[in-house]
Amino acid sequence: EIPRAGIVHRLDKDTSGVIAVARSLKAQANLVKQLKDRSMSRQYSALVYGHPSKEGTIDAPMDRHRLQRTKMAVVYSGKPAITHYRVSETTAHCAWVDVKLETGRTHQIRVHMTHIGHPLVGDPVYRQGRPGLGNATEEARIFIDRFPRQALHARNLGLIHPDSGEAVEFEVPVAPDLDELLMSLRQVDV
Repeated sequence: EIPRAGIVHRLDKDTSGVIAVARSLKAQANLVKQLKDRSMSRQYSALVYGHPSKEGTIDAPMDRHRLQRTKMAVVYSGKPAITHYRVSETTAHCAWVDVKLETGRTHQIRVHMTHIGHPLVGDPVYRQGRPGLGNATEEARIFIDRFPRQALHARNLGLIHPDSGEAVEFEVPVAPDLDELLMSLRQVDV
């Protein structure tokens, strides 16, 4: 009986991790408000090609791609979009990046990381080429090329509980397939 089956926000197709689902109309309205006023925190982990700077903020407005309407793009007349990132680990060819959204545009992390030249491993929509894999071993290329989805995981969600008013945080471990990819890349780098 709740619109959208209580789903407050969604993850991109093939992104693993935590989402918020409301069990009442009142809770859904409260959680949607938190999402809109940016008091709900969302943190992700992503495996990207190459080695971005240690940390940064990507402040690049987004809107629909003007030619491919199913895609999003950095469009300077678009809606504000701000992504903060910090590299937590590097392998020879990729970086494991912690990402925090300040805004929540469709495909924001995927578009922003591509915009700075470090697309997500496995992203069939936004990745153009494989930057950073020029001198990769055949073994590393195989692990990366066989990964069947974008390497993106919603690991943490923080919000104010709509009933109790308490700050709560939900965290889920990295999805097994993504963890296995990262472990494999660590081994080929040795």
